[in-house]
Amino acid sequence: MNQFARLPGIGRKTALRLVLFLLKEKDHDVERFSNAFTRMKSNIKYCKECLNISEEELCGICRDTRRDRSLLCVVPDLRDVMAIENTHQYRGMYHILGGVINPIEGTGPQDLNILPLVERIEKAEVREVIMALPGTVEGETTTFFLFRRLKEYNLNFTTIARGIGVGDELEFADEVTLGRSIMQRIPYESSLAR
Repeated sequence: MNQFARLPGIGRKTALRLVLFLLKEKDHDVERFSNAFTRMKSNIKYCKECLNISEEELCGICRDTRRDRSLLCVVPDLRDVMAIENTHQYRGMYHILGGVINPIEGTGPQDLNILPLVERIEKAEVREVIMALPGTVEGETTTFFLFRRLKEYNLNFTTIARGIGVGDELEFADEVTLGRSIMQRIPYESSLAR
């Protein structure tokens, strides 16, 4: 029960229900369940290009030759990639930062995947960087930091349109709103004037 309670969103009562459920299951079902966790931990790795999860060196998105490699969407988390992909509105590439700048929690630029982002921009034919970060103070701080850091590369630097409410996380946005936000992105410098 203690191990289940360590999972995000699982309290002690839910953990107890899960344990009691597993105790009623057949041995081979419980073994298959536990083996799935072991296989996940040993077989899943991070894509060497975008830092998404994958069973291979490159994830399915980075291997897809039909995607527009000149568009690079920067997101804080792999759940945001999943949310944007569910809209079926975006056909570019991704870069997962691994979070946002958050001094209160001790997360600075050095803790994020910024250097791999700069290296990708230097060696790839990226013409537009789309910042799809949350509309929080931390998300805006990270966007501004990256804008300043990437300014020298002469890129079209855009942010997603703010159909996403300020303070909302992308993974909780509905697909229509998120899809429209991606399609109606705006130049970042324009958003500074507001």
